[in-house]
Amino acid sequence: MLDPNDLTEADTDVSSLIKFNGHAETVQKILDVVKKTAYGIDFVLWGLENQAKIHYAMPLRHMVGDAFSYLKEYNEIAAKNKKDGHFESSDEFLSNMKKTDRLHPVISLCVYYGEDPWDGPLCLADMLEIPEKVRPMVSDYKMNLLQLRASETCDFQDPEVAAVFDISRSIYERDYQRINTVYKNRNITSELGIVIGAITQSQKLIDHALESERKGGQVNMCTALEELMNEGKLEGRREGILEGRREGRLEGIQATISTCKSFNASKDVTVKNLMKVFSLSEEDAAGYVEEYW
Repeated sequence: MLDPNDLTEADTDVSSLIKFNGHAETVQKILDVVKKTAYGIDFVLWGLENQAKIHYAMPLRHMVGDAFSYLKEYNEIAAKNKKDGHFESSDEFLSNMKKTDRLHPVISLCVYYGEDPWDGPLCLADMLEIPEKVRPMVSDYKMNLLQLRASETCDFQDPEVAAVFDISRSIYERDYQRINTVYKNRNITSELGIVIGAITQSQKLIDHALESERKGGQVNMCTALEELMNEGKLEGRREGILEGRREGRLEGIQATISTCKSFNASKDVTVKNLMKVFSLSEEDAAGYVEEYW
């Protein structure tokens, strides 16, 4: 949608003066964001707050952040108009805003790079308990969400950004074969290796990238993942995930088996489905099938 060459840095200070209960209070709202401007629009990127966790109030945060950006610009316009004093009506004088004045739109994007699928609200209405009678009167505020976990349809102009999303997503999906196929003969910078390690919470991958950086080289993802597998680090992560699934995702396993059985799928097909969906070994998957068939 955007040409990076058109983007320029924008002011991220959204301090504003508001009145609350008859008192003037300065509300300082420093947002941990990247904010750029183009085409008369402010683009705000929310993705620097360790957004690996699902925030169940994120639409509200978007609304408040955008509102402060609009309020800041309004205050700037109002101050300029008040100083110039060229009002054409008492209405303009009262609002300190001319009839022809306009604010610049703000577009905020939340980049969520956690492993679990986003199950939080996508708009303000999702956070509200609204009686049906008044639903048409309630104002909504949508949130623009980009999930790394479900970004396979996204097309990134920057190949390094594309690599970060692609490799991280493949690690989440345990699709190491794809990483081996696509990146076998491709190296990435140590900086990107650190980013991918941070996203996927793999300290060993970060250490591998830092070591490559000290040696002045680049990171081969296939080699890095192979070393991790050999050291049992990724297997340990897999075992931890399997244990969590045994405790917390057993219902999902049982549901998958029940669904396969309902559609007359064979036990062998069901075992393969469990191996793919839950990253189970063939032995573990077969054991679940025998237990819950």
